Amino acid sequence: MLHFFSQFNEIKMKTTMIVMKVAPIGVFCLIATTFSTIGWSAFTPMLKYIFAVMLALVIQCLVTYMAMLKGFTNLSPIKFLKKFIPVMSFAFSTASSNATIPLSIETLDDEIGVSEKISSFTIPLGATINMDGTAIMQGVAVVFISQAFGIELGLNAYLTVILTATLASIGTAGVPGVGLITLSMVLNSVGLPIEGIGIIMGIDRILDMTRTAVNVTGDAICTTIVAKQEGEFDEKVFYSDESIIDNVVSS
Repeated sequence: MLHFFSQFNEIKMKTTMIVMKVAPIGVFCLIATTFSTIGWSAFTPMLKYIFAVMLALVIQCLVTYMAMLKGFTNLSPIKFLKKFIPVMSFAFSTASSNATIPLSIETLDDEIGVSEKISSFTIPLGATINMDGTAIMQGVAVVFISQAFGIELGLNAYLTVILTATLASIGTAGVPGVGLITLSMVLNSVGLPIEGIGIIMGIDRILDMTRTAVNVTGDAICTTIVAKQEGEFDEKVFYSDESIIDNVVSS
């Protein structure tokens, strides 16, 4: 039985690799079809779309998250960001919340001051159910695609988008590009053509990297809040200037 599942997993991995190799062809066809319908005039709105998503992600990370940290723990947001920037950079480069889990736990334990029994539970959990950045992107993407196709959405449709995007982001796998897959569900919920994904697919990589960094930061903020409220937080470690990098260099 174990051999069967091992072979089945290997088949799935090889199938995934094949799909990833031919995916650029499909992306090109989607973009070509979409632009033949909408026209090259869509480039300016796309820049506005990128700016809108980036602005929303920055506000979520630097305003909402930092306000939560200060309000619930009274810790210094600047100190937190200084210690957590390497993790955010790693998340940005990999665009994978799952790949960032070990570094997030290590940083929270050794530099932020969170107890390991808290971080080892909340970080893997957050990597699956806490996808704020993905939900933000999907909300903006729905508005952009509806405008690109000239489809007007009413209040009920926007409320449906909020609910569907939130639910779709919960349980989403922490791997690169998965936000576009769940976006199709959100588009279907309000009757928008899923072909609209082809418009943003070519520029989604940089947005995917950014929202992954936001998602990972949100996981860390929530973990810190939980640890602080449960008495599993060491403020001496948090306010210490010594870091993992300093220890490696000195050794």
